[in-house]
Amino acid sequence: MNQAVDIKICGMTREEDVELALSLGANFLGFIVYPQSPRGITLERAVALAARVPAGQRVIVDVETAADDLLRYRDAGFDRFQIHASLPIAEAQLARWSEIVWRDRLWLAPRVAPADVFPESLLQYTDTVLLDTYSSNQVGGTGHTGDFARFASLKQQFEDTQWILAGGLSPSNVSDALVRSTASRIDVNSGVETAAGIKDPEKLRELFRVVRGA
Repeated sequence: MNQAVDIKICGMTREEDVELALSLGANFLGFIVYPQSPRGITLERAVALAARVPAGQRVIVDVETAADDLLRYRDAGFDRFQIHASLPIAEAQLARWSEIVWRDRLWLAPRVAPADVFPESLLQYTDTVLLDTYSSNQVGGTGHTGDFARFASLKQQFEDTQWILAGGLSPSNVSDALVRSTASRIDVNSGVETAAGIKDPEKLRELFRVVRGA
């Protein structure tokens, strides 16, 4: 469909899934170190899995990360730092995150409710925003698709920002999602699994067939 679409496969917990995703052409792989996530792994395990991934493609994922932890993640050799956070996010916190890993490597994932005005001030601190489906009681990984029209509108309004579409994407809906959202970067997790953290080889292959036409 579109060779230009960057694909991040998130929630990696097994070596075989890392190898398959890379062989299929994944642009980024995500390792979740948030303990309350069903796909959460230790930093040590994340480092071991990320060692199989080429430089530039290793994304560590956490929630409202403490500065000391972010320093540890940076020093462990990750390339991108995806931080989910509830609104409002303190400006001092944003500034500290951006200072530690630099704005071009910080991927902010704000929890923006349907009624919220998007906090444009975030864009002072990052080049990349990931929009996941909002849930009042869950931080990401809902398995539900989001507001594609809103994503498209924000992407058009803030052209200098890299926007990543997340939330319930799967081989069966990704084509429609790409058309409606105009996304050029996607984050896929539960939609290619048989269980939390266990990727389904056929679903992974089908996702890349649909998106890349290969």
